[in-house]
Amino acid sequence: MSLALLIDFGSTFTKLLAVDLAAEEILAYAQSCTTVETDIMVGLRRALDLLPPHLQGAPYECRLSSSSAAGGLGMITIGLIPELSAEAARRAALGAGAKVIKVYSFRLSTRELEELVGLKPDILLLAGGTDGGNREVILDNARLLAASRIPCPVLIAGNKAAADEVQSILSAAGKITLLTDNVMPEVNVLNVEPVREMIRKVFIERIVESKGLKKVEEFVGGILMPTPTAVLRAAQLLSQGTGSEKGLGDLVIVDIGGATTDVHSIGAGNPVQPGVVRKGLPEPLTKRTVEGDLGLRYNAGTILKLCGEGRILQHASLFQKDLAPRLEKLSQCVEVLPQTAEDQDLDFALAACAARAAMERHAGLIEALWGPQGQYYVQYGKDLTGVEHLIGTGGIFIHHRQAGEILRRTLFSPEEPFSLRPKSPNLYTDGRYCLFAVGLLADRYPESAFRIAKKYLKKWN
Repeated sequence: MSLALLIDFGSTFTKLLAVDLAAEEILAYAQSCTTVETDIMVGLRRALDLLPPHLQGAPYECRLSSSSAAGGLGMITIGLIPELSAEAARRAALGAGAKVIKVYSFRLSTRELEELVGLKPDILLLAGGTDGGNREVILDNARLLAASRIPCPVLIAGNKAAADEVQSILSAAGKITLLTDNVMPEVNVLNVEPVREMIRKVFIERIVESKGLKKVEEFVGGILMPTPTAVLRAAQLLSQGTGSEKGLGDLVIVDIGGATTDVHSIGAGNPVQPGVVRKGLPEPLTKRTVEGDLGLRYNAGTILKLCGEGRILQHASLFQKDLAPRLEKLSQCVEVLPQTAEDQDLDFALAACAARAAMERHAGLIEALWGPQGQYYVQYGKDLTGVEHLIGTGGIFIHHRQAGEILRRTLFSPEEPFSLRPKSPNLYTDGRYCLFAVGLLADRYPESAFRIAKKYLKKWN
């Protein structure tokens, strides 16, 4: 028996999976409330105590972990033009597992700088200008940041003609700086991987300590990656397969959590309708969006404001009264689990609203325009209408008896023909909450990880 212990320090719960790698089988699952505000080891020990006795002190071949505790990696990006370098920086941050708090463009104003400092990011990504292009704006922003009270590391990924000077300005002011390649070296050319690798490095080296996760390193051997990165890695593995086994092809994963709702898509997303042309930055084959206002617990009240009481009640099958105060209580007591049929129904309604809104934001859209030759259509973002597989992960998809129906609420609607959401995919849920673990195992044990992922997908069609 070859055992692995996979741990996820979530914003609400710490989850454990004990896996037999040789048999490619999940032996046990346990969870306890994450205790990041006090001592994160307390929540971990409580979860360990819930494992079967023979697994609590078992000789694990590896212990691997991911984390989105305390809201994950909070990041602010600064670019030059909103549609170009600022958007490129945002995409790089999301793909690396960060939660983008705010995106700024052009030269920072005094008000924006004060707001930026007040948001207290864990890392700041400073971009702007193609290589050899505009260098004044990124230099001005560097001077403003140098004179500010911003304490977090600054990752520089802009015009290479100005990058060294930018680093000198910030370093001279005592700021922690990291220099990498330009995230947009040419107009409409993205270079996100060097930035993503640097963000992951910062997460491991600096953010782990600031989030109080340093205490668990001796036990787990280090925090391997942010949780969203682990889930995205699992999505890639499922889609592309391994050297010996064929993957599923294009797919979308909806990850509903207590603090965010994330959507991961693997696929080109090119236009499929005749006469539609693509506009905007190229879409990455592997894409992630994170919605920090759509978490089922921390943002329960926000979901009400965004979607409206009518939309929530539309997804509910039972009468729900006193909605606003109930959701406010949920956002204050994030560890609360549903106890009654009415509680379950409310969670379903919130999850359906959150998943639908997150999918709308992730998927592309078509816009009708008029030109000299008459009406024509442009596509922004990915066309997901032909995606064959849609997977739900997160606690709601394990525990709710109508989990598959939550996914159905995200699909394409003839009433909104310009929203390019999936039309008729196969529906699955992550039946054992193992996708984060699959992502953690993917690089060391790709074959086993792939088969475990497929084995525990629950089909709903």
